[in-house]
Amino acid sequence: MQFIPAQLAGAYLIELEAYHDERGYFMRTWCRRELSEQGLNADLVQCSLSHNRRRGTVRGMHYQRPPHGETKIVRCSRGAIFDIIIDLRPDSPTHQRWQGFELTAENHRMLYIPPGMAHGFITLVDDSDVAYMMSDWHEPSSAAGVRWNDPQFDVRWPIPVAVIADRDKNYPDYSP
Repeated sequence: MQFIPAQLAGAYLIELEAYHDERGYFMRTWCRRELSEQGLNADLVQCSLSHNRRRGTVRGMHYQRPPHGETKIVRCSRGAIFDIIIDLRPDSPTHQRWQGFELTAENHRMLYIPPGMAHGFITLVDDSDVAYMMSDWHEPSSAAGVRWNDPQFDVRWPIPVAVIADRDKNYPDYSP
């Protein structure tokens, strides 16, 4: 695994190393030791998968408020997504900035997202699957979000939105 610091403090793009032979390839997608050696939270307690039928599906921008803030590691296991993180940590040098990453089944990239960042994505192709690993259990009372098109952040989505849940499109304007 190669850990590439993102522009937002504490986030990392993780490049997976595939070992190829005549059968195909093998790669490690999780290693507690390698994350710990990078000083990253390796205490993950839950894994989830979302299947997204249509290109242009948006999920996000979600996060959990303290004390249930969570580290996430996100990977596109089928298809392609444009993954977005927004730094909502008031004391962060990158507070209120966003960054996007193309994660695909072919590029084998993962995104490490520290607590205090909103996360979401838009699918770039039909039938995209996104796998999540989280450091805390989902706590409905701590669930929160910011609107995918909140003018405070000016996120530039690469394609038009075709499908979005009412909850995600109706979050109020962000207020720090």
